[in-house]
Amino acid sequence: MSRFKSLPDWLAWQESLHPRKIDLGLERVTAVAERLQLLQPDFGVVTVAGTNGKGSSVALLESVLHAAGYRTGCYTSPHLQRYNERIRILGKEVDDASLCSAFACVDKARGDDTLSYFEFGTLAALILFGRAALDIVLLEVGMGGRLDAVNILANDAALITSIDIDHSAWLGTDRESIGREKAGILRAGRPAVCSDPQPPLSVENRARELAAHWYCLGQQFSYQSTDGGWCWQGPNGSYEDLPLPSLAGKHQLNNAAGVLMVLEALAGEFPVTPTAIEHGLQSITLPARCQIQAGDVELVFDVAHNTDSAACLSQVLRNRPVAGVTRMVLAMLDDKDIYGFTAVLEPLVDGWYLATLGGERGLTAYDLQERMCPPGADKDLHCFQAVSEALRQAKAASVSGDRVVVCGSFVTVAEALACHV
Repeated sequence: MSRFKSLPDWLAWQESLHPRKIDLGLERVTAVAERLQLLQPDFGVVTVAGTNGKGSSVALLESVLHAAGYRTGCYTSPHLQRYNERIRILGKEVDDASLCSAFACVDKARGDDTLSYFEFGTLAALILFGRAALDIVLLEVGMGGRLDAVNILANDAALITSIDIDHSAWLGTDRESIGREKAGILRAGRPAVCSDPQPPLSVENRARELAAHWYCLGQQFSYQSTDGGWCWQGPNGSYEDLPLPSLAGKHQLNNAAGVLMVLEALAGEFPVTPTAIEHGLQSITLPARCQIQAGDVELVFDVAHNTDSAACLSQVLRNRPVAGVTRMVLAMLDDKDIYGFTAVLEPLVDGWYLATLGGERGLTAYDLQERMCPPGADKDLHCFQAVSEALRQAKAASVSGDRVVVCGSFVTVAEALACHV
């Protein structure tokens, strides 16, 4: 008999099941996966790790493979507004009933073992993928790579995106250490693709140790921007006159180039046509990645939360100047480089609207003010108890030609989108 009938009840219980919310390691989740016979799936697997660009790269892969006619599954995290966003089958979010059924199977198989919230969800996703007779599944690492729950599965190819310093308490305080953790998803003799043009040496070194097939942006594959498009060159071929991805920002070309390298490396098992690539690039949608809502007052929603993603967001803003002023709604988690993040964006911001984030890792608006790069003397700064109030006030202060940007974390953007009409 199922422990719960509703998805909210299942999720609330999972939050408290394991003593630590973040507990990296594969022993518990592997043991339960073995009981559920999940470790030798009938579908192909691509695992994606990295600090920034994971979600965009998974969405790009999904879009192209779907356009090519393959039955796809995607597992991503975190979600913005609904837990169901984490698991997509044939391009559609799974429903509550399917999730509850999968959770019940995990609960029965775990016995007395406790699982973290993320481990529970990972196993549920693999159960649902196994039921759906899929061709290929795309797994986004939650944190790190080596000890992340999705790494219980061997993969047909691994993709590592941009690497920056984040989650230092778990992954290390320098890019080499963090790169070593990301490289834990690489497999012997399989394609190892990196879309970071300057990855830590630890990533390539691990690929060489495994005799993986190493492909790095700027080395084994590359791209060039053209007038209104781009072209891509790989070891075995090239694509000319490609349309730009429908996601905002030049940094998305790094992600798209890595995706094309994965597809070339898997062409023997999962061939795709140029038409499918073009359609996939143009039809991708992904909320909160420089999501722009045009209007008298332009709104920008972005989940940027570290210095690398702040630089990508700043580039997008510079390339879209507005006639008026830019107000930034910002709320962040305690473990982020807040000074570095805000220092990147400060030159583009005319007014700061700081908000408190709840939860164990959330910062108050006043703590955020203390840790941010000091704003210029001529700039407004306001503190609020909630993201919703900060957004409301930023919009109320704006006139035609102004812009409001919301960023700082997935939680920040989720709260903003929930109250924004």
